[in-house]
Amino acid sequence: MSDLHNTLLEILELGGPVVAILIAASIATLSLVLYKLWQYKVAGVGRHLELSLAIEAWDRHDRDAALAHLRKSRSYLEPVVRMALSGGDQTLSDRVDAEAEERFARLERGLNVLDMVSQLAPLLGLFGTVLGMIEAFQELQGAGSAVDPSLLAGGIWVALMTTAAGLAVAMPTSLILTWFEARMRRERIFANRALRTIFAPGHAEEEPLGATLATTKLAHGA
Repeated sequence: MSDLHNTLLEILELGGPVVAILIAASIATLSLVLYKLWQYKVAGVGRHLELSLAIEAWDRHDRDAALAHLRKSRSYLEPVVRMALSGGDQTLSDRVDAEAEERFARLERGLNVLDMVSQLAPLLGLFGTVLGMIEAFQELQGAGSAVDPSLLAGGIWVALMTTAAGLAVAMPTSLILTWFEARMRRERIFANRALRTIFAPGHAEEEPLGATLATTKLAHGA
């Protein structure tokens, strides 16, 4: 543990405040990612088997089977689907869409922070590099005629370390953000299809043509 502590102190001493900010940002980002993973698991994101079965049953006009599958669902969209099944007018459709969007917004809360980290971390690393290069050239100027190439080389690699740190924070954050956004796109597609199916279910099986003609003849006394 002491070795890790000494290593961190050495990195902070070399990289300065920029590296300290990047380390703090990486810790905060990791905490947020773990929280979002827990939130998605608790909400049942991507686990809509019972909801899918309920919607398929509703599309077949089998209300009892739809409600039975709905009662088994643990998805965060279950209350939205239950509300949609309670009626079919346009006013309710708008209300259900708003309820679904509110749940999506709750799941997407915090993703803007990941987006900010993925964009600002490389810029912050580049800013640290520029500051380090300025300091290195100032030291080189102060050396006067007794120029030591190792002095400039040492200053450059220390300066470039902040750029590497910024990229090391930004790249995994960007990948994780893309994964979260893809999950939410799939959730919206599923919810949109489900709600449109509920408000416009498939037509009931048509009566055979022979039976229809017979019913018509009876109605006209033929």
